[in-house]
Amino acid sequence: MKVGVVTFPGSLDDADAQRAVRIGGHEAVALWHGDHDLRGVDAIVLPGGFSYGDYLRCGAISRFSPVMTEVVAAAERGMPVLGICNGFQVLCESHLLPGALIRNQRQKFLCLDQPLRIENNSTPWTAAYAEGQEVVIALKNGEGSFVADAETLDRLEGEGQVVARYRGENPNGSLRDIAGICNERGNVVGLMPHPEHSVEDLTGTGTDGLGFFTSLALNVLEASA
Repeated sequence: MKVGVVTFPGSLDDADAQRAVRIGGHEAVALWHGDHDLRGVDAIVLPGGFSYGDYLRCGAISRFSPVMTEVVAAAERGMPVLGICNGFQVLCESHLLPGALIRNQRQKFLCLDQPLRIENNSTPWTAAYAEGQEVVIALKNGEGSFVADAETLDRLEGEGQVVARYRGENPNGSLRDIAGICNERGNVVGLMPHPEHSVEDLTGTGTDGLGFFTSLALNVLEASA
C-alpha cells in the first residue's frame, strides 16, 4: 500500500512515521501541509510533533491546512487515517473524531514506556492485534488528556469506539483511561502514544507498535477475500 505521511511546520515524528510505514511493508509517501493532492495514497498518517508551534490550541491551525481539506474528504470516503499524538489533536480539531486533548493532569510533559490494552481490533490500524492484547508503546505528550462530555464518552464506550486504553496508572488524566479512539466507521483512528517509536528492538520499547502499520495489509486481504 501507499501510505501518505503529512508533514506540518513543526512536525517532529514524520520521518519516524515514514520509517515505521516501510518496516510495516508499505511504501511511504511524503505529503506537505500545503498540498492539494494526496498523490494516490491508500492511507494517511498524521504524525506527532508541534504543528504550527501549537499556537492557539494543539492542532487548531493545522486543521485549516490545504492538505486537511483533502484528508477530511478522503476519510469521509472511507480511507484509513491514523493520527498520532499531535495528529490525534488535529483529527479532533478537524471534527473527524469527537472530544479534545487538553493539558496533562499533572501539568508536565511525559516521556515513558506506556502499557496499553487494545480494546478494538476491528479497525484498519489494529487488525494485527488480538482484542484485549496488552502492549507497551512509547508515550510522550504535554497535552494528552482526552476529554469529552459524559454523553460522548458513553457513546464511544457503547459503540466500541475506544481503540486503546491505558493500563496501570493513568499517565495524563484521560477520562476513562482512554488512549485512542476511532470514528463510527472505524477507518479514522486517533492515538496518543507513539507506535512509530516502538517498531524496532533497537529503540528500547520493543516492537509492540508495529501492528498499527502491518494491520493495513491484513485489512486489504480481508477486503479482497
